[in-house]
Amino acid sequence: MMNDSRTQASDSGQGPGPSTLCVHGGTHPDPATGGVNTPIFASTAHAFPNPGLEPIYPRYFNTTNQRAVAKKVALLEKGEAGLVFGSGMAAISTLLLSALKPGDHAVFQNDLYGGTHHFVTTELARLGVEVSFAATVGDIAAAIRSNTKAVYVESPSNPLLRCLDLKALAALCKPRGVMTMVDNTFATPINQNPIESGIDAVLHSATKYLNGHSDLNAGVVVSTEEVIQRLTRSAVNYGGMLDASACYQLERGLKTLALRIERHNGNAGSIARFLRGHPSVSRVNYPGLEDHPDHTVASRQMRGFGGMLSFELKDPGQAGAMLGRFRIVTPALSLGGVETLVCVPSATSHRSLSPDERKAAGISEGLIRVSAGIEDIGDLIADFGTALEGA
Repeated sequence: MMNDSRTQASDSGQGPGPSTLCVHGGTHPDPATGGVNTPIFASTAHAFPNPGLEPIYPRYFNTTNQRAVAKKVALLEKGEAGLVFGSGMAAISTLLLSALKPGDHAVFQNDLYGGTHHFVTTELARLGVEVSFAATVGDIAAAIRSNTKAVYVESPSNPLLRCLDLKALAALCKPRGVMTMVDNTFATPINQNPIESGIDAVLHSATKYLNGHSDLNAGVVVSTEEVIQRLTRSAVNYGGMLDASACYQLERGLKTLALRIERHNGNAGSIARFLRGHPSVSRVNYPGLEDHPDHTVASRQMRGFGGMLSFELKDPGQAGAMLGRFRIVTPALSLGGVETLVCVPSATSHRSLSPDERKAAGISEGLIRVSAGIEDIGDLIADFGTALEGA
């Protein structure tokens, strides 16, 4: 059984592979019985003083269950440390608030998850943080100012699956002392490790692929020990921790992450190719397609192209009727579970944006987002074919 030495290199000179880390990384085997899973330590009250131990309390983000799952994700992301939160937005907001203060400036990718965009334009603006939006690394370079402290991007992005050159972004920002943050939710650490490209901090809505079963809300940040220590000081004040039972559930979901992502990748690619040839579809956004504008970048920095795609109907007015014709695929909020889900971003993930903001971000009424599940691909293709009849 692997123990704390799991972070060391193997005899071949290479560290454990991602599937091995998914199963064993960070695990705290039951010291009382030898059980292979991290037990659920449900106590909110811990003895103090307790010689040799810091004060332990769930809101301090230092319980065994919190640290076990954070360590697993940090190992998968090839970072020094991690912190696990009660939601993806708790992770995002706490990281931004810990890094920015009134008078600072930050640059954000304009193709962002709607919740992130709403937080940036309301809460950060209210606190006196100046924000700019940019589409490309070149645009980001032009937007950087003397008081710029952070650049925040998604790659692939939600919902247009745009991919930025992360090495170029890190090379741009690091000499200027600008902290880089990448939301890696769509890619997952199985397909992409931004820290290896020089990115400072990686975020996940662990609600999605990391848990993978559409039954948990969580978030994770991975970075250096120094950044995580600073982040923890803010997080303790905001109180967005994850409880022991939820940590256990997230750790269990992570054990099958590598296996699930392999199937998600394959199914998404097959669905994208089917949709690209359908007469009712005008455009498919999937970085694995050769005609995607960022295919070359994605091929260079990703090991797989992910389980997310989106497509544009030629007749936007048919979106609602199409969703009603699915039999296996489920029209629903969220993504990253074992079941295939579809939604209309203009009415769901990006509904908090104004019509002008959605137009600027390329979010049309006929855009459909797909989270490819792990069902049999023949059944999924047939279901998409049925749903598109008459569209």
